[in-house]
Amino acid sequence: MHFDSISAFLAMGGYAAYVWSAFGITAGAMIALIIGYHRTHNKRLQAVKQQIAREQRIKDAQSLENTL
Repeated sequence: MHFDSISAFLAMGGYAAYVWSAFGITAGAMIALIIGYHRTHNKRLQAVKQQIAREQRIKDAQSLENTL
């Protein structure tokens, strides 16, 4: 499709409200997915680090018991 000016492009032949709202909703959904992924990833990474630290503390405590 060929547009004569920027305003004609932005008007989208009278369908601007539908076109730009669709772009906005899609962009918003993609941003929400990316933010949600990063939050979930960080929480899971923190949980794994805590589990490793917990297992190390248990292992250290067991080795300390064996020396007594």
